[in-house]
Amino acid sequence: MTSELPPLDEQISIADLVSNPYPIYRRLRAETPVLRVKSVGRTMLTKATDTRYVKENAQLFSSNDPNTPMRRAFRAHTLMRKDGEEHRRERMAMAPAFGAKVIQEHWIPAYREIASAYLDRLPVGEEVDLFAALSAPYAARGLAILLGTDEATDEEMQRWSQHLIDGAGNFGWADAPFVNSDKANDEMDALFDRLVEKHKADPNPSALSVMVNADDPIERSQIYANIKIAIGGGINEPRDALCTILYGLLTNPDQLEEVRRNDDWKLAFEEGVRWVAPIQVSSRLVMEDTEIRGYHIPKGDTVMTIQASACRDEDLFEDGENYNAYRPPQSHQAFGNGPHFCQGTHVARRALADVMLPMIFERFPNIRLTDPQKVVWSGFGFRGPINFPVILG
Repeated sequence: MTSELPPLDEQISIADLVSNPYPIYRRLRAETPVLRVKSVGRTMLTKATDTRYVKENAQLFSSNDPNTPMRRAFRAHTLMRKDGEEHRRERMAMAPAFGAKVIQEHWIPAYREIASAYLDRLPVGEEVDLFAALSAPYAARGLAILLGTDEATDEEMQRWSQHLIDGAGNFGWADAPFVNSDKANDEMDALFDRLVEKHKADPNPSALSVMVNADDPIERSQIYANIKIAIGGGINEPRDALCTILYGLLTNPDQLEEVRRNDDWKLAFEEGVRWVAPIQVSSRLVMEDTEIRGYHIPKGDTVMTIQASACRDEDLFEDGENYNAYRPPQSHQAFGNGPHFCQGTHVARRALADVMLPMIFERFPNIRLTDPQKVVWSGFGFRGPINFPVILG
């Protein structure tokens, strides 16, 4: 085995990665696909074969990275940082809420009701920020019902999610994001304490209810931690994906016309999450000395799989920098792979492709962006538009 470490970069900043990481990833794929990046304290992997290899080898690349800000942000050791049987037990505790029959019979009807009500309140003929007025609250309300936290307001769900995300992505270990995540944790704990007895008295298919009513429940602290994980990731993914897909379609009217004619909303969805992956990066702890692309990766190092880059890898995707709903079919890694494949993938896909996307264009067939240049994209760990100004008609 070689003793040469990957090259070290001291120029790439976290601010660069938050602002516009894609030109950086494109350069790294071509020049240095295995690179130690000082600002994030990780060895970045930007090629799809390497990110998939790491995610599918949990014994060699553990999710239990002690240097991640996630434990600090969530004040818990969540299932996202567990492997093997421990991870499987906690993941399966929530699984009944995400089954295909439950999604079909309970969550999709709920999402349809929410979508209809939230579309009804949008103004017609004037500029509206669809991110704030529709995408974020739709994701928040649907998730609250699915999780069994529907007593929380849309605003609370969104604020908690963002503060958890900011804390979990706080690789610079600044104080302010943790102050906010601590406040969010306190508020969520208080809510969950109230809801547990309610769900015990009146069981239902929601995630909190199925966990507290299980024959062999996991620890209460882990139930809370894993509901928080779902809040942290379950709002931003459909929220950001919806605006991303709409941007792709509205800036490619020929594709939009074809998608509408053929009801190809699932194709539009898959391309959107490939093009701008809502969850951009993940960290893994190296358990044994190993080698990637000829470089020595020592035990105890932390590698960072860049799903955002893997989803645009030229080896798999021709012209991957652009949105193309009709590109040749190819699997992507936007929802991860291996044991930690996103549990909410099927709900998010159906909530957008089966419900919201066709309903938007049915209600507002002449929807248009006021100016594509006004849309601001942001995020390193999680990414998407943070505004979406449109005229509805």
